[in-house]
Amino acid sequence: MNSTNDMTYYLAAFVDELVKSGLEDAVISPGSRSTPIALLLAEHPMVNITVLIDERSAAFYALGLAKTKNKPVAILCTSGTAATNYYPAIVEAHQSRIPLIVLTADRPHELRDVGAPQAIDQLKMYGDYVKWFVEMSLPEDTSSMIRYARTMAARAAGTSLSAPKGPVHLNFPLREPLIPDLEADELWSKYKESNESIVEVNVGDYSISDDQARFFAMLMSERKKGVIVCGEMAQSKVEAFSSAITELSQTLQYPIFADPLSGLRTGMHEKDCVIEGYDAFLRSDEVKKNLEPEIIIRFGAMPVSKFLMQYISKSSNAIQIVVDGEGGWRDPTLQASYMVHAEETFFCHKVLESLTARDAFKWVDRIKSLNDVTKKILSEEQMESGMFEGKIISELQAMLPDSSAIFVGNSMPIRDVDTFLYKEDKKLTVLANRGANGIDGVVSTALAASNAYENLVLVIGDLSFYHDMNGLLAAKLLKLNITIVLVNNNGGGIFSFLPQSKVEKHFEALFGTPTGMNFEHAVKLYEGDYMRAEDWPSFQKAVSYSINNKGLKVIEVPTNRAKNEEIHRKLWKNVSQEMISIMEKKNDGD
Repeated sequence: MNSTNDMTYYLAAFVDELVKSGLEDAVISPGSRSTPIALLLAEHPMVNITVLIDERSAAFYALGLAKTKNKPVAILCTSGTAATNYYPAIVEAHQSRIPLIVLTADRPHELRDVGAPQAIDQLKMYGDYVKWFVEMSLPEDTSSMIRYARTMAARAAGTSLSAPKGPVHLNFPLREPLIPDLEADELWSKYKESNESIVEVNVGDYSISDDQARFFAMLMSERKKGVIVCGEMAQSKVEAFSSAITELSQTLQYPIFADPLSGLRTGMHEKDCVIEGYDAFLRSDEVKKNLEPEIIIRFGAMPVSKFLMQYISKSSNAIQIVVDGEGGWRDPTLQASYMVHAEETFFCHKVLESLTARDAFKWVDRIKSLNDVTKKILSEEQMESGMFEGKIISELQAMLPDSSAIFVGNSMPIRDVDTFLYKEDKKLTVLANRGANGIDGVVSTALAASNAYENLVLVIGDLSFYHDMNGLLAAKLLKLNITIVLVNNNGGGIFSFLPQSKVEKHFEALFGTPTGMNFEHAVKLYEGDYMRAEDWPSFQKAVSYSINNKGLKVIEVPTNRAKNEEIHRKLWKNVSQEMISIMEKKNDGD
């Protein structure tokens, strides 16, 4: 049997089994050594392929597809440094629990460590950031090796989806010739009598027993001063969880501190106990002291807000229950009393079976009152703030149609969404790469996510936009529809809020890092529409145009770093002063 047949049937079986295990999409970066896998992925009738030249952008694009589809997506590259460019996206996938199937082609064993070109050590190159690694065997056309290839494919897909979800890595040593026989008989079915998967991997949910549910219900019912904290949830869970968690909060009369990525701030579910102004009012130490809880129940990833994190950390006397449906360990505060591995919606329903609804009392009413006052102050102050970065979020929330999405860059944009995105019945999905909180790859991830929404707006800072300008090629090649609001304060705006800003001698060179770039040229390079908004009427006009026109649209909003910091600090100061005044007037008793 010649080596072409060995390679063809072995790799065809692998690709076919990925499909039978649920794979629908593969993102391929061109290269020589990966040729046979690329051709077979392209040939398979059930695989949607996307070809993106830059491996770093390609990996983040695949991450965006997997994030919105909640299904594994394959990425494929050639040997050598191409594979190293996947690393940032793999780290994000690991931290965010996104299922990626990483396929790297490699030189065969006899060409390793002997000075052969484009040969580096690719064994376990992603370390612990992948859930599973396998060095695939060299291709053979035998029934046992075809079964091996299929088994590895099924295992890869199943492992990426098992809790907690994440990336897996398969490394393929391949010898020349590298061109498979796409006309081979029984290309997808040799040695396989059934159309079913060779081995079905069933991924179940974590649960709790009736006794455990009654125990947690008892802990909650015995304590009035409770807080529910909800962080980022997988989009596939949001609808069912929103209904369950709001029912739990209403029954217990516990407020929900809802992170913008939780999906709880917008939509038609009950939102009476949803609190979104916590980042502003928890900046006051007086408020933290007066709102000391007896119990905290946490769901999802850790919240964006530093001050909510501090509130959780300082509540050392409170019982803290962390519910994680994927069996992880999300407790950087080290305050958890109970780590509960149970599917979140199931947990809520089971606990509710043992609870009796109680009337509202001063605890929850006080927090709702603080929230209402906070939002009033923030909204009124924004009206007089010129081109204030935080107001971009309010404007978008008002203008975007129902069922739109806002993808948010890290550093300042995600913090402004946390502060200025208020609850409403209109559904707006908020997405971000918050696993590792990096500013790289955000454009590519958002472009992939735009496939899932009729209207998606990416709000991103100038440095993060610059980091991933290569990603704009996907918008041009794939005719994607996206609006990018480019908040350009000419540098790293987040550093103005950190202690580094006090070291004026070196601040601009080391942290401010102004680039003075004219981004219009970059947008035109990728055949996008460029608009510049220097006042709110022009911003509103640009957003309206963008909603009603397809393709890549970039709205640049020039802002001033110093002025932005000044306005933010004024807002927070005004909220804190009002909170202290309220605390002085109110009785602390329940």
